[in-house]
Amino acid sequence: MQVELAEIVAGLPFAASFAMASGITALREGRRRSSLNEAMHELRRPLQALALSLPADSPGAGAAGSALRMAVAATDQLDREINGEFSETAAEHVWIGPIVEAALARWRPRAAAEGRSLKLTCDASQAALRGDGPALVQAVDNMISNGFEHGRGAVEIVVDEEGDRLRVAVRDGGGSAGSMQPGHLLGRGRGSRRHGHGLKIVRRVAIRHGGSFRLRRTSSGVEARLDLPLARGPR
Repeated sequence: MQVELAEIVAGLPFAASFAMASGITALREGRRRSSLNEAMHELRRPLQALALSLPADSPGAGAAGSALRMAVAATDQLDREINGEFSETAAEHVWIGPIVEAALARWRPRAAAEGRSLKLTCDASQAALRGDGPALVQAVDNMISNGFEHGRGAVEIVVDEEGDRLRVAVRDGGGSAGSMQPGHLLGRGRGSRRHGHGLKIVRRVAIRHGGSFRLRRTSSGVEARLDLPLARGPR
């Protein structure tokens, strides 16, 4: 006759039952971690193969290459989360121009497919930030993604300097914000746990880099705005 595990644990002294329950939990966690590592290995391998097989002279090589680098960086981050390796990424000088240009190339096919305009106005292409390059790429990409996923109409990326700060703004014609008044903060994707992860990443990146992020209603739609301190010292 099969005996339930709970019955066995209940019949043991407290210390023994606690140890057994902890051992079972550790065993399950170990198996889960092993399965996740295997899945991550299977994900990283085709990403590397794709990166190596991409023709350098292909018209879409720049966009596809940058997207692959983002995927590899996300996989590395997942690796650290699963295996408990929280080493800090060394800070580096990161130029904003190449970041927004690569983002524009990645999102042009989406804009064309949906018949939406995608525009970049960059008055700070030579500006540099001090921080984690891949994280800053993720932040900009998630802001644009938010404009396409939850906004409507044209999507515009505006980059400029204000004193010792860099502003990256992504504007769209509005969407699911409801009847909020201009200038108010707003949340998008409420009511679904599958939404909102991208903007959480942007906020986390902003805090890590000594900056700020806000999403607000304007007279013409919605603006996602990331403010970061410019790099100081030699570049």
